[in-house]
Amino acid sequence: MEEQIIRTEYSELMQKSYIDYAMSVIIARALPDVRDGLKPVQRRTLYDMYELGIQYDRPYRKCARIVGDTMGKYHPHGDSSIYEALVVMAQEFKKGLPLVDGHGNFGSIEGDGAAAMRYTEARLQKMTQEVYLRDLDKNVVDFIPNFDGTEKEPEVLPVRVPNLLVNGADGIAVGMATSIPPHNLGEVVDAVRAYLENNEITVAELMQYIQGPDFPTGGIVVNKDELLKIYETGTGKIRIRGKVEVEKGKGGRQYLVITEIPYPMIGANIGKFLNDVAALVESKKAPDITDISNQSSKEGIRIVLELKKGADAEYLTNMLYKKTRLEDTFSVNMLAVADRKPETLNLKQVIEHHVDFQFEVTRKKYQTLLNKETERREVQEGLIKACDVIDLIIEILRGSKTQKQVRVCLTDGVTEGIRFKTKESQKQAAQLRFTERQTTAILEMRLQKLIGLEIEALKKEHEETLRKIDRYEDILNNYSSMTAVILEDLEQIKKEYAKPRRTAVENAKEIVFEEAKVEEMDVVFLMDRFGYAKTIDTTAFERNKESALAENRYVFRCRNTDKICVFTDKGQMHTIKVMDLPYGRFRDKGTPIDNFGNYSSAAEQMIYVDALENIKNHKLLFVSRAGMVKQVDGAEFDVVKRTIAATKLSDETDSLVFAGVCDENEYVVLQSGDGYFLKFLVQEVPEKKKAAIGVRGIRLGAGDFVEHAYLLANGMDYRIVYKEKEISLADRIKLAKRDGKGTKIRV
Repeated sequence: MEEQIIRTEYSELMQKSYIDYAMSVIIARALPDVRDGLKPVQRRTLYDMYELGIQYDRPYRKCARIVGDTMGKYHPHGDSSIYEALVVMAQEFKKGLPLVDGHGNFGSIEGDGAAAMRYTEARLQKMTQEVYLRDLDKNVVDFIPNFDGTEKEPEVLPVRVPNLLVNGADGIAVGMATSIPPHNLGEVVDAVRAYLENNEITVAELMQYIQGPDFPTGGIVVNKDELLKIYETGTGKIRIRGKVEVEKGKGGRQYLVITEIPYPMIGANIGKFLNDVAALVESKKAPDITDISNQSSKEGIRIVLELKKGADAEYLTNMLYKKTRLEDTFSVNMLAVADRKPETLNLKQVIEHHVDFQFEVTRKKYQTLLNKETERREVQEGLIKACDVIDLIIEILRGSKTQKQVRVCLTDGVTEGIRFKTKESQKQAAQLRFTERQTTAILEMRLQKLIGLEIEALKKEHEETLRKIDRYEDILNNYSSMTAVILEDLEQIKKEYAKPRRTAVENAKEIVFEEAKVEEMDVVFLMDRFGYAKTIDTTAFERNKESALAENRYVFRCRNTDKICVFTDKGQMHTIKVMDLPYGRFRDKGTPIDNFGNYSSAAEQMIYVDALENIKNHKLLFVSRAGMVKQVDGAEFDVVKRTIAATKLSDETDSLVFAGVCDENEYVVLQSGDGYFLKFLVQEVPEKKKAAIGVRGIRLGAGDFVEHAYLLANGMDYRIVYKEKEISLADRIKLAKRDGKGTKIRV
């Protein structure tokens, strides 16, 4: 066969491939279906457990078996995603109504992961079996081929409650994400009932039944007035606070006890909250908290903060809401797959889609039941009729040579080849007209069915069948009857599975919190050559002044309310609050300055460090490796941002070699790599903005660069070691003009 080359536009091919990939992720993995509120991996896992018979009243089965079976039959995307979905469906602190009954270590609310799937076991919850999987055998949903066409799986589960609202959902697709909070089952059922009674109901009227989200961790939703807009648009932010109680202790002590937390805090954020509280204590912002203990257990959350005697509990509570994640936001984006495409839905639309699905499921269910009862009626009528002519049927059986002769006679009245005792019997046999199904039932009938009581029971069963047929036809033909069936079903579910609301919904006042003013004081900043920084009291510095100057690279006085400015070779300036630095004794080690702000010693080299107050009323001299110099007003560095560009470098190879406070009466000495020294007055350096490159300070030869820069006060004898010999910059280097070549020093 001759080879064919098909030419195509690469951009078109990539666009099509990416769209196919994106839609596959959106529809087949990341987003839930509005009908059952489940993502494909959840649906397939539950259906596999149903197929394996892992019911609520049967023994637990290993999760590894469930995961392996699900992956092999329905979800070929890796065992970790299946097990993670299984674990989440079993965690009471994540789901409003857990769908899986887990046995073993399924993780904790504090972020501990579940044990490996080979150790844990699971089975279906009773509610899952009764509300999510019931009637699958009645053809209520369509079944589709699995990924390799060897199995059939349900396109959607016949869930009888709006699971998208009850359990919520979260998922990240390509270019979109869903985030739906869980709600109270009883309230959701009431809202569905209200919609069934009045299809024109508004979102505002529905919210008379659904107060708002009901998180499994409790908490307090504090922006009640904003919920209506959120549920009308399907997007918004819900503000939620943890619940804090004040308990009295011995000796007049008080305890702040956190019994409920915001839903977004579950997991590692509980540990972060404890660390944040500890940081507030260490930074002296919450000195009245003397102890923090996490006493949470399976019974619930209990985080206890012990307070000093006479502490202001309300002030500290407000601080926790403002300074930690005890008050947090839950972003709502009610995105789901509706009619095979992703769509952001409001509250009414979610209920509308669910009700439409329920009518479809109910119609299919009762059509299946009607068909079965119609077949049963046919058989029963045939058996009752057969009992009336049983002697004739026995005569036909005894007079026939083959089963085929019997069947043809019973269905079509054909008597040829059958021996009858009398012509009258043959005449009666010719009038028989049983159906194929009735004939089969007659031939399979046992003789004990001819007992009088059995015949009476058959007639009663037939009457019951007729009543069922009338009922099913009424349900299928009357909207009101089908609505009543759905409502009755919902009421039964509510009665058996609904729980009291856990999350309070109210309009709370904005937390008013003013930090206590820090008492201003003078401190001394110390940083050693390894980058460990701290502040100490001025009196402690005076007592250890000689050691402090000898052991530290940077030593200067500042205020505890000031900022430290760190200038680096990349031309950046990083600011650090003095208050964030450890304050202690002279012999304390300190903390690496990398831990504060955005400075990283691995990426940048520190050139100059000083307090903002020390530089903002002065001029700063900048010297770059390329020989560019400039003065900048220190006030330009009084900024809010933690990191700014302190100067502009000439190119990517350039770097900052010197920065420091200068005076117009001082001298600048530039030293190049080739040994050229140039000395000139600072006043020759023009003042520029921090975004400027500056002017040339020294003429450099090819490949040469500025290695060092020095500031000399008038009359100051500044000595350096150059090529292992000490030279005096004041005496050895003659005064010249800026932009000169300089003098080459030979030693």
